[in-house]
Amino acid sequence: MQVVILAGGFGTRLAEHTEAMPKPMVEVGGWPILWHILKIYSHFGFRDFLIAGGYRCEAIKRFFLEYRHRTSDVRIDLGRDTVEVLSESAEPWRVAVIDTGEATATGGRIKRLCRYLNKGPFMMTYGDGVADIDVKALVSFHERHGRLATFTAVPAPGRFGQPVLEGDRAVAFEEKPGPRNDQWINAGFFVLQREVIERIGGDETSFEITTLPRLASDGELMAYRHEGFWHPMDTLRDVRNLNRLFAEGSAPWEVWRR
Repeated sequence: MQVVILAGGFGTRLAEHTEAMPKPMVEVGGWPILWHILKIYSHFGFRDFLIAGGYRCEAIKRFFLEYRHRTSDVRIDLGRDTVEVLSESAEPWRVAVIDTGEATATGGRIKRLCRYLNKGPFMMTYGDGVADIDVKALVSFHERHGRLATFTAVPAPGRFGQPVLEGDRAVAFEEKPGPRNDQWINAGFFVLQREVIERIGGDETSFEITTLPRLASDGELMAYRHEGFWHPMDTLRDVRNLNRLFAEGSAPWEVWRR
């Protein structure tokens, strides 16, 4: 199953970092948060990635083009202009980086990847959030309920868009509606049937504002409840918090170290 990662936003609230790089390339513990997300999926056996780039997409391409040499011991022969990998330590990832346009909305980015997707269901998440989620359990949940879409719901403050849940079924999806007594928000980590792409209009379509509410009203959106760790990277405070957890050796999202 392929994994789509939306990595094309401007990250305006992280302007200190994102003037020269896209938001998913902001580092946590010396590695881009995008790398941490790939490590989470890879731990559960999902290693085929489609990265929907946009703003400063070239930085993402450059990172993966140089990744093998960065993570391995190499011998460089300056006279012959050759590089020999002495010990291979790069993960067996298959990574496609696709420029989906700077101004394209989230739904439009997914639609632009259609020709690169396999025929079956695929996973999707945002390039700025990490969690200790059991991805295999998420996929199993999606396969059991038989609907078109599953998203991961986590408890969180009312500053985020909130689904209205009846059991595990989402009956509506409200974008930043204000505080609620039972607060669950969209944390990404989706599993989607390919038919979902047919419900996306074009570049201007917001997946959160347009597609998710329609799926919910049609009874095709289910929520996988995750009450473990989840942390977005929306602000400079978030960057500091994630780096602090990493420095303290208590980064819960590093499921690959367990």
